[in-house]
Amino acid sequence: MNGIWYYVIAFMVIWTIAIVFKDKLTDYGVEVNFPLLMWKTQRLRGFIDRLANCAPRFWKAYMNLGIVISTVFMILMAVALVYSLKMVMDTPTVSLIVPGVEVPGSPIFIPLFSGLIGLATVLIVHEFSHGILARVEKIKINSIGLLLFAILPGAFVEPDEEELNSLRRASRMRIYVAGSMANLTLAAIALIIMLALSSFVIPAVFHEEGVEITRLTEDGNAINYLSEGMIIKSINNVTVNDSASYQQAITTLRPNETVDIKTDQGEYSFQLKTNPLNRSLGFMGVQAESHNVISEAFDNQIYTPLLWILMPLNELLFWIYFLNFAIGTFNLLPMKPLDGGHLFENLLSFIMPKNAYKPIVTFMSFFMGIIIVVSLVVGLVGTPF
Repeated sequence: MNGIWYYVIAFMVIWTIAIVFKDKLTDYGVEVNFPLLMWKTQRLRGFIDRLANCAPRFWKAYMNLGIVISTVFMILMAVALVYSLKMVMDTPTVSLIVPGVEVPGSPIFIPLFSGLIGLATVLIVHEFSHGILARVEKIKINSIGLLLFAILPGAFVEPDEEELNSLRRASRMRIYVAGSMANLTLAAIALIIMLALSSFVIPAVFHEEGVEITRLTEDGNAINYLSEGMIIKSINNVTVNDSASYQQAITTLRPNETVDIKTDQGEYSFQLKTNPLNRSLGFMGVQAESHNVISEAFDNQIYTPLLWILMPLNELLFWIYFLNFAIGTFNLLPMKPLDGGHLFENLLSFIMPKNAYKPIVTFMSFFMGIIIVVSLVVGLVGTPF
């Protein structure tokens, strides 16, 4: 079943329950005001307080560094987004992130299970970090919870707005950058562990024997001939022993030519299409990964079944890294209501009066938003000419 239907069914069930039992759910902190559904609680405030009080000096010092790091990423992201205007009609650089769903215009497919776990880590560390820094700065937290805006899920920590606005600028900026800094930190940790596994542990335990087809996309012809789970042995008589030889083989493919694929289940020939990311290359519509076989030294041992956990664990770590980095840096764009917009506004307030920096922040928010919308629309429906 197409991954989009899981979301359709889930959202229909959630909203049906929310509307039918609206009055009863109010007793449990649920607010139903379509298209906004919110669940608020105060139970986690004690946990956040304990984290904030265990090392307040560390949190402040770390987020002082975070202001510098976040400012650098804010500038880089803004420049990259503006630069993307040059290629937006050929390769949109902004796309939706929907685990388990093939999003038009996006070259990335995020698996459902590991993608949802990755997104959960993004929300949890991001919002908890905002809460921790708010308490470090002695700001009261009114509530913590989850929300659903129509079909868009999210989480929030709600600090007291008046107390937040009364803080010094440096204190406010530490709170604003806390979420993205937590995402970047988790991304770095996941990346280090993933590289250790993929560079040392997995090569010692497994060895490659060809590549396995993990997914077939609807915009290629391979879906009419090949099947998921097949092991590719050769492409146009070029032997495929591992992922490196597979990558080398597919760079020789050209649009509209006929490709010959030899698999463990037979030989197949079909015509290639044009690669949407590189018009000079042929496109099969195949996503594949290394087909790993456990090494003899680790085979037939009492612990052997446990070793197979390493492969999905490595994949999960990759998506935790990717999603935390991608969303954490996106959130630093200099546009409101993103945290980067608040950081940008506070930085400008150091060098100019309010009546000067407010129009600049408004313009940047509008300008960045237009680029994002255009890129999303082009990716979803294609260019109008």
